[in-house]
Amino acid sequence: MPELPEVETTLRGLAPHLTGQAVADVIIRNAQLRWPIPRNLPKLLRGQTIRVLQRRAKYLLFGFDHGTLILHLGMSGSLRILTAPTPPDKHEHFDLVLANGAIMRLRDPRRFGAVLWHSGGANAHPLLAELGPEPLHQDFGGEHLYRVTRKRSAAIKLVIMDSHVVVGVGNIYANEALFRAGIKPQLAAGKISRARCEKLVAEIRATLREAIKLGGSSLRDYVDSDGKRGYFQQHYWVYGRTNEACRKCGSPIKQIKQGQRSSFYCPVCQR
Repeated sequence: MPELPEVETTLRGLAPHLTGQAVADVIIRNAQLRWPIPRNLPKLLRGQTIRVLQRRAKYLLFGFDHGTLILHLGMSGSLRILTAPTPPDKHEHFDLVLANGAIMRLRDPRRFGAVLWHSGGANAHPLLAELGPEPLHQDFGGEHLYRVTRKRSAAIKLVIMDSHVVVGVGNIYANEALFRAGIKPQLAAGKISRARCEKLVAEIRATLREAIKLGGSSLRDYVDSDGKRGYFQQHYWVYGRTNEACRKCGSPIKQIKQGQRSSFYCPVCQR
């Protein structure tokens, strides 16, 4: 599913096309996503101007004067900018039509995405109100991670994927950051020293920034707003490399299950 780098890449592709543009129409072909698309959305948005585009965790926020359109790409969603009328396929459920003729189109084959409306600031919405700090912001630091992991017996990988601790560190990037930090994913979070927390935070940030630079990861359905695939999957150290040689020491990469997700690690480089 699209993780933070893919959502950030999408945001950066959309912003130049959408910011400051007026909405001419909203087309809902299938409202039955993870939560139903509000049926009154066309009435709410026609003639309104998109003031700002932002990202919070894996949510895209379209700020209007009277509220916020909140989009989530779910497991298989992608957003495209079309500059000419194009017939939709069966998985293209939602269009935001701009006054200049451009169209932002949501494609979501599995329909686990979301298109929601919130009157007022998006951070008050129930889906966003309890989220932890952004991993690329200064609020998320080694001291924060050290403090929230004390006396926690849960595996460190599960902790850094907890959106109450830090947002946006999905499965792919948790695996990759833990390898770079030299920390095995099953280690109890409370046993990690302050210095290793600092190292892990630095590697989470470095991993996410590199992934954003490379356009994210395209494993299944993900493409950016121009229809291009990401390239970060070509640089994985451990993710999806079960039994392949570690790129550092040559030992076979191991795979285990944690919280119903696959974890990948090197038994020599990570401890």
